[in-house]
Amino acid sequence: MASLAAATTSAALVKNTLASSASSLSGSRLATPASSFKPLTTRGHSIVAQAALYPNYDLSSFKFEPIRESTVAREMTRRYMTDMITHADTDVVVVGAGSAGLSCAYELSKNPNINIAIVEQSVSPGGGAWLGGQLFSAMVVRKPAHLFLDEIGVPYDEKDTYVVIKHAALFTSTIMSKLLARPNVKLFNAVAAEDLIIKENRVAGVVTNWALVSLNHDTQSCMDPNVMEAKVVVSSCGHDGPFGATGVKRLKSIGMISEVPGMKALDMNSAEDAIVRNTRVVVPGMIVTGMEVAEIDGCPRMGPTFGAMMVSGQKAAHLALKELGFPNALDGSYKLGAMHPEELVLASADDETSAAA
Repeated sequence: MASLAAATTSAALVKNTLASSASSLSGSRLATPASSFKPLTTRGHSIVAQAALYPNYDLSSFKFEPIRESTVAREMTRRYMTDMITHADTDVVVVGAGSAGLSCAYELSKNPNINIAIVEQSVSPGGGAWLGGQLFSAMVVRKPAHLFLDEIGVPYDEKDTYVVIKHAALFTSTIMSKLLARPNVKLFNAVAAEDLIIKENRVAGVVTNWALVSLNHDTQSCMDPNVMEAKVVVSSCGHDGPFGATGVKRLKSIGMISEVPGMKALDMNSAEDAIVRNTRVVVPGMIVTGMEVAEIDGCPRMGPTFGAMMVSGQKAAHLALKELGFPNALDGSYKLGAMHPEELVLASADDETSAAA
């Protein structure tokens, strides 16, 4: 695990190296003979040795391979339509690709037999996890949720009871890169979940549309939606807003739950525990996770700490596994190997509730 001090030293070394290189360049030639340079090292490898890892092409006369514009259009269209066909009927739809939704999908994707569609209304997934609080960069994660960071390989600065990631985007970009590389996951960004599919008092999927269409229903004529059927829907739409808490707000509007009181004022110590504890199957076929839990239960807001988002997402994944009949950490049937033993504790629930109001 790289420490903050190590990262700072590395950054200083790169800065000095670039400064040295810039001062020695004159036009396209080195002003100082290469033999006069002392080999600098980073993490035990010389700069010269690392140069061998750089792309092997000539930047002074670079030329791309030819392609037809129609080929580009066909490749994008064919692959996207194939994904839409594949996920028209899928195992799990995760609505909302914030930190809770991404963590849930990552945990679920460990099982290659489960197909997962992630629906995100924004062009850029990640929700509020691209920054810390008040547009600051650092992300604070309270222990023991740092074990999830260890698994996905996110470096941090360790403190007594919490850890600090130097930039929230490091977490978000890391988990997305690992998650989206898996063949059983498809992210549909710029797509909004406009409604739920309800069959026999059970959530059976989501109604989808392009996000820009959803925002312009009042300015255009009829623009009917599409659908995704699913065995389980995980709602991780975040706190209230134009597209926030849409899952539980829709449940209330159709009478499947009695109220959505909204989150209470900030109390980090009680908020994070409550969000994880109350992550649950809220009505048959639908699991609620992340800040949407605070909205439906009236929990305090947690502010700029993110551990509950990660662990709530993990728990939601194991609730989905349980709903699908797969081994999971909640009933003790999960076989060790794919997860660290500590994560089983993180994903478990002392007070699991599964009740519709």
